Amino acid sequence: MDFKLNMQQELLKKTVRQFAEEEIAPLVDEMERNDQTPPELVRKMGEQGFFGVTAPLEYGGTGMGHVDRVIMLEEIARISAAIAMSLQVLQIGVGMMMEMGTSEQKNRYSPALAQGKILITPAFTESSGGSDLEGMSTKASDKGEYYCINGRKVFITNSHIADAVIIIAKHEETKKFGAFLVEKGEKGFRPGRIEKKMGLFGCYNGEIILDNCQAPKENLFGEKGRGLSAALRGISNYGRTGMAASALGLMQASLEAAVKFAQERTLYGKAISNLAPIQFKIAEIYAELEASRLMSYYAAWLVEQGSKRSDTQTAAAKFFATEASLRCTRKTMDIYGAYSCIKDYPVERYYRDAQLLISADGTSDIKRIIVGRNLTAKKN
Repeated sequence: MDFKLNMQQELLKKTVRQFAEEEIAPLVDEMERNDQTPPELVRKMGEQGFFGVTAPLEYGGTGMGHVDRVIMLEEIARISAAIAMSLQVLQIGVGMMMEMGTSEQKNRYSPALAQGKILITPAFTESSGGSDLEGMSTKASDKGEYYCINGRKVFITNSHIADAVIIIAKHEETKKFGAFLVEKGEKGFRPGRIEKKMGLFGCYNGEIILDNCQAPKENLFGEKGRGLSAALRGISNYGRTGMAASALGLMQASLEAAVKFAQERTLYGKAISNLAPIQFKIAEIYAELEASRLMSYYAAWLVEQGSKRSDTQTAAAKFFATEASLRCTRKTMDIYGAYSCIKDYPVERYYRDAQLLISADGTSDIKRIIVGRNLTAKKN
């Protein structure tokens, strides 16, 4: 069993880290102030091929795998969890296009998608909650030449920068769910309010309103009546591993900040890094990070192998890593003491961002239900 990254992955890690430190880090303070995704940064990430990391070469992607994607997102989240969140959700859109789009849809959208010239984001959650996908009330009616869609999606990441969204709606005729690709500018489609969050500033989150929205027939995404399975597959294969990777980046940043501060802060004439309670906290952060990293990389590897039962591992990695990131960022704040409450230091941002990762893409309790249900299911 080889735990080393291969040469391509080492180069990817180094390249993305350099990009994040040089291109993203200088924008973090501005994003904290205005809570906007910098359009120039999106363009630069597209030029680097970040959006199409798992897309095949023939569709303009880099042809890398899901483990490579986790490596990329971890390095970005180390600098900005907000940008990692925005990117990983847009990658869900690209992934769903690659796996479920028709040949015509792939040819029409994929090269621009992979290069970040067109941004497609999934829109599943409704006001009734994101966990009960079958309870969605958005409806699509067949009007012959187009589908008429009515409903409202909430807490949609990239709601106000996406060029198109993947809408899950119930076919009124069959009561089964369909997935529809709806472009910005279609009649009856508009973004609604932007949510004012406690963290992840720089990542838009808001409403998508569909009021007699007209989606062309050719924009049916995947097979008719298979929209729910498409959504669940996108969430499991891309969403959970993306969230776990974002948590890894936060924990890595917290560990580095904790060690640096402990070595520089003095008490009674000595660095506080000499104090056993401080060493205990740093050791616990390290252990949780390494455990989360192993779970997350393994889950991504299973997805990469095409494992049909990877949903257990992806769900476990998501709830463990995101909850660990909250515990770790809190420990770093304890080490910083009163300085942790000062915005001149990034640790309070790490803590706020970590809190938001827990509920995104499915709460921890829902993920525990998935894991528990899979493990206790009777085998035939």
